[in-house]
Amino acid sequence: MAERNYYEVLGVDPKASAADIKKAYRKLVRKYHPDVSKDPDAVAKTSEINIAYETLSDEQKRAEYDDMLANPFRHTQQGQGGAHQGYEYQQYDFDPRHFGQNGAFGNGDFHFDDIFSAFGQGRSRRQSQQGSMQGEDQHAELVIDIQAAYQGDKRSLSLEMPTLNAQGQMVYEQKTLNVKIPAGITEGQQIRLSGQGLPGFNGGKAGDLYLKIRFRHQDNLYVQDRKDVFQQVNVAPWTAALGGKIDVTIPSGSTLSVTLPANSRNGQKIRLKGRGIPAKEAGDLYLMINIVLPQSQNESDRAAWQALAEHYASFRP
Repeated sequence: MAERNYYEVLGVDPKASAADIKKAYRKLVRKYHPDVSKDPDAVAKTSEINIAYETLSDEQKRAEYDDMLANPFRHTQQGQGGAHQGYEYQQYDFDPRHFGQNGAFGNGDFHFDDIFSAFGQGRSRRQSQQGSMQGEDQHAELVIDIQAAYQGDKRSLSLEMPTLNAQGQMVYEQKTLNVKIPAGITEGQQIRLSGQGLPGFNGGKAGDLYLKIRFRHQDNLYVQDRKDVFQQVNVAPWTAALGGKIDVTIPSGSTLSVTLPANSRNGQKIRLKGRGIPAKEAGDLYLMINIVLPQSQNESDRAAWQALAEHYASFRP
């Protein structure tokens, strides 16, 4: 069987746009991810897909490759063996353990935006022989608690990171990255770790690793518009009806005395200006009222509820 070209590997037309190529690539790597695919050749197919995408996602490499396909004999320098022979790639072994935190992609709070963008891709031997080449920057996502954005935090990420051995081969070594999360960081901001991307070639410096911040969404605490915080506050029904002071511990750790207006409704929001994420321009904190009913556990409780029901006999919710 003739060797498939890179367009056939990705299942796209040779005139496909860069966006279509990227879309096809992501679809395929998710399909053949060894953690989810039952295909016995998933690892080999994943490697083949990565190599194809490495070329077609780069404008210059793609142009050279298209020229090679159009003129196969001009580019073949080593005898018979297929259209790829004049444009060889060094293939690195794909190992799913190299993804994410705690040895598994998609688990924990750290994972790469594009699950195959970080490791496992090929490099052009032709380019690596032309002199030093800087390693590629990598982009990942780090999930943090909202409280960390108020107070700052430190995280240690234990990962198997790519590096080059003395023979110039890509290998992996265990590395711990210490990440400082500054107070006031907002969702979508990036933390740059210098020199923690892919290694360079022939003396080139390593790329950088960029961690994009995402806040962990909790049922009673979440962020909107990057820096506005919404916090659920439980309130007794008589406090909601009569109004009064309630003590609320906000994500910064401070406890505030907040005045609840009379006849407050379930789901009603109280805005505390400037109490959201303490960014350069601080966000706001919205307290969402959640009215909690006490349980009726004995005759005395039931009598109290019955008296309330009789008092509001004409009330219709």
